[in-house]
Amino acid sequence: MSFRAIAAERWRDEVAAELAGGARFAGGWASGTEWRIVLVDPDGAMRALRCAAVEGRVPTIVDLVPAADWDEREGHDLHGLGFEGHEPLRALVAHPQAAEAWMTPVDGDGVHEVAVGPIHAGVIESGHFRFHTIGERILAMDPRLFYKHRGLERAAEGNSPADALVYAGRACAACAVTNSVAYAQAVEDALGLAPDRDLRVARTLLLELERLYNHLHDIGALCAGVGSAPGTMAFATLKDRAQRINERVAGHRFLFRTVAVGTGALAIDADAADAARGALSELRADAAAAWRELEFAGSLQARLNGVGVLDTTTALRLGATGPAARAAGVPRDTRTESPRLWYGDSFTPAAPRAPTGDVAARLQLRAAELEASLELLDGLLIRPTPAGTTTTAAPPQPLGIARVESPRGATLAAVELARGRVTRLHLRTGSYANWPALAHAARGNLLPDFPLINKSFELCYACVDR
Repeated sequence: MSFRAIAAERWRDEVAAELAGGARFAGGWASGTEWRIVLVDPDGAMRALRCAAVEGRVPTIVDLVPAADWDEREGHDLHGLGFEGHEPLRALVAHPQAAEAWMTPVDGDGVHEVAVGPIHAGVIESGHFRFHTIGERILAMDPRLFYKHRGLERAAEGNSPADALVYAGRACAACAVTNSVAYAQAVEDALGLAPDRDLRVARTLLLELERLYNHLHDIGALCAGVGSAPGTMAFATLKDRAQRINERVAGHRFLFRTVAVGTGALAIDADAADAARGALSELRADAAAAWRELEFAGSLQARLNGVGVLDTTTALRLGATGPAARAAGVPRDTRTESPRLWYGDSFTPAAPRAPTGDVAARLQLRAAELEASLELLDGLLIRPTPAGTTTTAAPPQPLGIARVESPRGATLAAVELARGRVTRLHLRTGSYANWPALAHAARGNLLPDFPLINKSFELCYACVDR
């Protein structure tokens, strides 16, 4: 992994040249007075570029890469960096009182605002949505998140790589494995360590168990968004069964403490593997039956088509990732670019029947991914899984990066090390990447349909409150 310094006067030209060569933006963060970004080549190879601020400012790339908008705004709010040309540089993590400091300006006859949250009726994290509407039609929506800035990245600094793992793992319960694996891989990248076969298999198994219960939950939540109680309860039950399998296999429903740095933290013997495989086979049959009920529920299906559309061009422009992007016709899946895991060359991302980018496509894609995950798990559990370990494969370096596919999309972890300690941790999750796409998908829809659109993305609030 290369880590190239670029002078401020050359920053935009160099980034533009990389993009013209097929690279795509994967995230940016501030470290001291420097700005860093990660680019990904079409073959999945990653590299980092860094630019030292001049008088506290770095040239913006947001016009070249609209997906960098949140990253630059966060870099300004948390680290005081200015971005020359990013105008207006609206607040993101900071919460100023003045509406114009953080909201999209919308005016005209009949335009009014509807404020929702940050306190909600459900047991969820804090999140505020400010809608600009005419009647019930949404003109624009500004999400205001970052209410609980827990300081996890800052708390990791100064710790050993092993001790700092907990800060990444606790960023979000529903993505605990993804965040932990991404962090561990980033540290191992910096230390020049390569995982053996057993460690790759064990981590892949954990990631697919996490994806399984998340997708079951998300399908049930989407059913709740249209008031389908039978679908909601059926998939809530299936999710609970999946988490009970997690507990039997790994000792925790959310798979906490199953990932370590430089070695394996989970071993599955033959009896446990066989029992889990049998339980998953039964779950697979029942999930397929529950899905058939949804496909033939006319009142449910009628609510989904054409609602909350995210088109292919916009998905690419905003850097959408995961199921939301694949449902919009962007067939990227980080699992195809994961040599440190055990997906293999034969892995093919699931696709919806039609990439319409609406709620229907996002629901159908999750069902297709459920089947793919269950098939993967059946193959992984056909034999015992030793914990595995790592071996030295390259010289150490000051920065390690890793990308791992979460249930909501590609998660980036960047870890900077010095003298055996973490000096910087940055975690950019699939949810973080997709919030701007959700805001765009809400436009032009009826306000009462927003809960349905929101649940079809089912993004984490906690992932940004890090």
